[in-house]
Amino acid sequence: MNDLAYLNKYLFKYKYHLILGTLFIIIANYFSIIPAVLVRYSFDLLKGNYELFKLFNGFDLQTDAYALFAKSIWILGILILISALLRGIFMFFMRQTIIVMSRIIEYDLKNEIFEHYQSLPLSFYRKNNTGDLMNRISEDVSKVRMYFGPAIMYGITLLTLFLMVIPFMFSINFKLTIYSLIPLPILSLSIYLVNNIIHKRSEKIQESLSNLSTFVQEAFSGIRVIKAFDREEDINLQFEKESTDYKNKSLKLAFVQAVFFPLIMSLIGLSVILTIYIGGVEVFNGSISTGVIAEFVIYVNLLTWPVAALGWITSIIQQAAASQKRINEFLETKTDIISIENLEKNLEGTIEFKNVDFIYPDSGIHALKNISFRVNQGESVAIIGNTGSGKSTLANLICRMYDITSGSLKIDGQSIQRYNLSCLRSQIGFVPQDVFLFSDSIRNNIAFGNPDMNEEKIIQAAKDADLLNNIADLPNGFNTRVGERGITLSGGQKQRVSIARAVAREPKILILDDALSAVDTKTENTILEAMAKIMKGRTSLIISHRVSSAKLASKIIVLLDGSIIEQGSHEDLLEKNGAYKGIYDQQLSQDKENPA
Repeated sequence: MNDLAYLNKYLFKYKYHLILGTLFIIIANYFSIIPAVLVRYSFDLLKGNYELFKLFNGFDLQTDAYALFAKSIWILGILILISALLRGIFMFFMRQTIIVMSRIIEYDLKNEIFEHYQSLPLSFYRKNNTGDLMNRISEDVSKVRMYFGPAIMYGITLLTLFLMVIPFMFSINFKLTIYSLIPLPILSLSIYLVNNIIHKRSEKIQESLSNLSTFVQEAFSGIRVIKAFDREEDINLQFEKESTDYKNKSLKLAFVQAVFFPLIMSLIGLSVILTIYIGGVEVFNGSISTGVIAEFVIYVNLLTWPVAALGWITSIIQQAAASQKRINEFLETKTDIISIENLEKNLEGTIEFKNVDFIYPDSGIHALKNISFRVNQGESVAIIGNTGSGKSTLANLICRMYDITSGSLKIDGQSIQRYNLSCLRSQIGFVPQDVFLFSDSIRNNIAFGNPDMNEEKIIQAAKDADLLNNIADLPNGFNTRVGERGITLSGGQKQRVSIARAVAREPKILILDDALSAVDTKTENTILEAMAKIMKGRTSLIISHRVSSAKLASKIIVLLDGSIIEQGSHEDLLEKNGAYKGIYDQQLSQDKENPA
């Protein structure tokens, strides 16, 4: 219960739901007891009036006795129906408070987890796979909801019903009460044991289903590669293997569940048989009337489900505790990307790296080594280097996706750690190397940074990214929906939508992380000409492995294995005849051999 203690704040928050629900349970239980008492009176009345009816045999009073008896039975029958109706009404209120409370808490908990997920740094997502994150916010939260709903509801029902019924039964006949209740603890223990087996097999099924879902997701995401390599048959065989594993585990669970119901019914039947047998003995001894037997049979059936639910409730609580433990692991993970002073101000755009080292916390890779350079307000800088040289790491540090390991990183003369994160990132336009588009319209993807953006700005951003002609060719123009991760667009189109999304928010700092790698030379030149206008007055970082993308930059920095090996203007670096000159000559030769 230590893991579930985290959730007590929700019980306190929705305490009125819980209090009202408990009140409705007590009232519903009260109206479930009344029919049993009325049945006893009916049986005793039937027996007594039948004896009286026989005494008046041959007299007119026999008719009057029958009429009185019939009227009494009708009244008792109507009272039983009214009690049943009132019980049903209060059971409805009971579920509308406690079950509704569990759904509201489920909603709150999912929102809390999702909000917490978004606050965690990129290093967290590099260490945890997406399937596990989704499982904790869906399956685990659903199991926790069962604790707040059915477990609490049936737990309170069992407790209050026992407190109301058991003392009343003992007051009628002690011996009959003991014998009628003997099978119930056995029933509860049996259900607990069977539920544990069901729980373990359900976990295996859940694991198998997770593997199956992950496999299908990867297959659909990589359908182009599968078709290109003609691997459909192999993928089908792999799917069949995963699916067979899921089927076999499901059949094992189905077998246990098939045993479950007969077990309950046999133990309930045993309890009823004992009640009737011992009750019959007591009737012959003159201790009780026949009506008491009928009353006790009703009580046994009344107590059966709550007692049976005790094992189920225990299993639910165990599952909820295990799930909440998994949830707590992530909720207790705190982000180290926090603002020291929550400084909020309009950025000018001066960026300064001084003796910066950075080691990735999850992998231990030393990505940047003693990096020092300055980008003045409105200045454009190109970061050139081979794959793995640390170019994208610089972009992540400026956006503060990670914190530097040592040295200092300042924006406008202030440590980047002093800025409010939301304020900082809202003034940066970032085009990532790995383009991600949402499964939405092109318009909404461009306006993602500001959902209230007007149409004029969206069109201008598309124009700046050389995207207007492509959009005009689409059947629904800006309203055309792109597929998952933008799969319906070409690589170049996706990159240009990403560029439009970045420039549309009119950022003070613009970062292009290899943003033109998927476009041809002609399109690259067109976009660069448009970007020249956009970059005026903005601090711009053009990160690329292609020298052609560095044309617009006033300064070029060359990285190799995380260190700066050269920096200066295009002309200065060519005159040095160093690494930059070698990259320039190599790419110029390739362009001549493969003209656009």
